[in-house]
Amino acid sequence: MRGMGNMQGMMKQMQKMQTEMGQTQEILNNTEFVGKAANDLVVVTMTGDKKMKDIAIKPEAIDPDDVDMLQDLIIMATNEAMSEIDQQTQAQMGKFTKGLPF
Repeated sequence: MRGMGNMQGMMKQMQKMQTEMGQTQEILNNTEFVGKAANDLVVVTMTGDKKMKDIAIKPEAIDPDDVDMLQDLIIMATNEAMSEIDQQTQAQMGKFTKGLPF
């Protein structure tokens, strides 16, 4: 019977960890991450759940003869924001999986 108490304790710990993970994920999802390209010519704001909230494009980034450059700036800013989200998610959520065997 001694093992049952130990098992219940482990279950409570797992439930607590699951709750904390959910709360941490919710905080990340509501956090805003900003990606910038080329001296802030393009600035992208995204939430932690990878939804774009805003994009700001300075007029000097718009050259009708070089649409490819503007597209590249948007991609760069978006990728930077996504990278920030991934890094923060790993930093925050990684603490829950640290030391667990896979």
